[in-house]
Amino acid sequence: MGRKVTVATCALNQWALDFEGNLQRILKSIEIAKRKGARYRLGPELEICGYGCWDHYYESDTLLHSLQVLAALLESPVTQDIICDVGMPVMHRNVRYNCRVIFLNRRVLLIRPKMALANEGNYRELRWFTPWSRSRQTEEYFLPRMIQDVTKQETVPFGDAVLATRDTCIGSEICEELWTPHSPHVHMGLDGVEIFTNASGSHHVLRKAHARVDLVTMATTKNGGIYLLANQKGCDGDRLYYDGCALIAMNGHIFAQGSQFSLNDVEVLTATLDLEDVRSYRAEISSRNLAQASKVSPYPRVKVDFALSCHEDLLEPPSEPIEWKYHSPAEEISLGPACWLWDFLRRSRQAGFLLPLSGGVDSAATACLVYSMCHQVCEAVKHGNQEVLADVRTIVDQLSYTPQDPRDLCGRVLTTCYMASENSSQETCDRARELAQQIGSHHIGLHIDPAVKAVVDIFSLVTGKRPLFAVHGGSSRENLALQNVQARLRMVVAYLFAQLSLWARGARGGLLVLGSANVDESLLGYLTKYDCSSADINPIGGISKTDLKAFVQFCMERFQLPALQRILAAPATAELEPLTDGKVSQTDEEDMGMTYAELSIYGRLRKIAKAGPYSMFCRLLTMWKDVCPPRQVADRVRHFFSKYSMNRHKMTTLTPAYHAESYSPDDNRFDLRPFLYHTSWPWQFRCIEDAEWGSEAMQM
Repeated sequence: MGRKVTVATCALNQWALDFEGNLQRILKSIEIAKRKGARYRLGPELEICGYGCWDHYYESDTLLHSLQVLAALLESPVTQDIICDVGMPVMHRNVRYNCRVIFLNRRVLLIRPKMALANEGNYRELRWFTPWSRSRQTEEYFLPRMIQDVTKQETVPFGDAVLATRDTCIGSEICEELWTPHSPHVHMGLDGVEIFTNASGSHHVLRKAHARVDLVTMATTKNGGIYLLANQKGCDGDRLYYDGCALIAMNGHIFAQGSQFSLNDVEVLTATLDLEDVRSYRAEISSRNLAQASKVSPYPRVKVDFALSCHEDLLEPPSEPIEWKYHSPAEEISLGPACWLWDFLRRSRQAGFLLPLSGGVDSAATACLVYSMCHQVCEAVKHGNQEVLADVRTIVDQLSYTPQDPRDLCGRVLTTCYMASENSSQETCDRARELAQQIGSHHIGLHIDPAVKAVVDIFSLVTGKRPLFAVHGGSSRENLALQNVQARLRMVVAYLFAQLSLWARGARGGLLVLGSANVDESLLGYLTKYDCSSADINPIGGISKTDLKAFVQFCMERFQLPALQRILAAPATAELEPLTDGKVSQTDEEDMGMTYAELSIYGRLRKIAKAGPYSMFCRLLTMWKDVCPPRQVADRVRHFFSKYSMNRHKMTTLTPAYHAESYSPDDNRFDLRPFLYHTSWPWQFRCIEDAEWGSEAMQM
């Protein structure tokens, strides 16, 4: 009698509204799962339409095309003799649900709607979907005619139920439900469900992978059972990168681990596991059996005349447990944003990137990400990835090209540009040129002084006044305006070269402009609106300065780029004010009035700890009690909030950036706040002042 089951889960690089491509990737994953002997295949959340459709979920077209893809899947011979579990939006009684549609041999077995919707951070599921609130209840769902024509069914169960096959019981969770305090797998496990499935649309955040793994292993440690997690991977059309990490676990151990970052559009994991291991594990947990399992309310069971195991499986070797391998944060940065860049490049059908390279850490980190992308492309081609090879040939417009050397590929897809002014130092120019040589980018050096002079001359001609830098006797307003002219002209020049530099070299296509403002600078608004921070995309916009420095150090060793050593050792500077004896006189931290390390602390307290000015002051009083007195803490908090609120308007035009940090100030979807503040915060700062006096009195 069979008791070993082979199950499959996957990570798919789906693209919002790419119904044709999504269908082909789903079919390919089912084909691979069957080839590996699996009889159950789980796919990512909303895989048919792609997770990131956002307000397109309101459109009837999205529902229609999802049904058309479902019909194509039901009709395909590829889906025969395997239980297929796919994700799509479904309208039931004029209410839209985020659903799993589970089918076998041209018949829909169950439509399982999501019960706990993700609605924090980047997630807005309650905007488009309604959670199913009828626990352990089902209704009849009347299938649309196009599906009835294929399945010959009129109605199917819709709701919170489980599948009972000949040999086991299978229950579904959908993404967020695993993260809730009272997850469905708890009661399902107590009711005898042996295989749990979780279809996710979970995006990358630095240092997040362990949380997913811990939740799954803990679920099966406490309750026993087999747990499959599927996830989307790649950039499906916006700032997020879905980072795979598909997995299969049993009884608290991992048996299959998918990659977190890769250029493979389809990745399928399988494991062969013994159901008796689940049953014997549970039999030993007396508290589960005596106090809980015997009292649990039963789930409706959909009977399925199909077995996941085979009759003769005695000689079938079961999978062995493995140790989960995690990436360091620096490795995560080197891989995640690089994969995001690749998806953006190939799907936008552009010919490469243009990066203003200043010789500082931020733009150097961005250059390293493109170089890391080139490394991954070369590795993927080396390992036989034909889709990547076809894409890279299209990008470089050369059908016989096969990338082997990352430096050669980088020279074809990355143009770097050092835009000097009279305030630029020779050191930054040399550092930029040296790094460009080492990564192989096509490098341009130019001077923007004629353009700066022309713009200032227009102003002088109209007003009869000529602004001066502060060191030459000008006011702070003049000083800032002259800095901003340089910064904004660099953006104009960058876009001109992005559009025409390939034309000038006799090549086809245009380039995507890369921005390189880090998350801390964006938080404080330490950037010029519509300067080089304004670009098409920004791969480091969600990464802190501290993490970027660690990443650059990693690249120096990993890719053998000695130019990065000089870049790391140099002070961060915008180089927008006149030099003093040929040396830089302006530094970022001096301009900001705080260090990057402090800025990260303010950012985490503001967003993650949800602290306003007064709460932040109270937190920092204890955190910095050995560093500075209450008056200094109060001054620092007031300075941060004054600067932050004064510059918040800049977030409305922030370049779309890779989301990697949980304190990102991205105004568009993640950090929803006003951009016109009362910047003196009179009530809040008065509360700080009162508390400050009280703290000082206690210390006297």
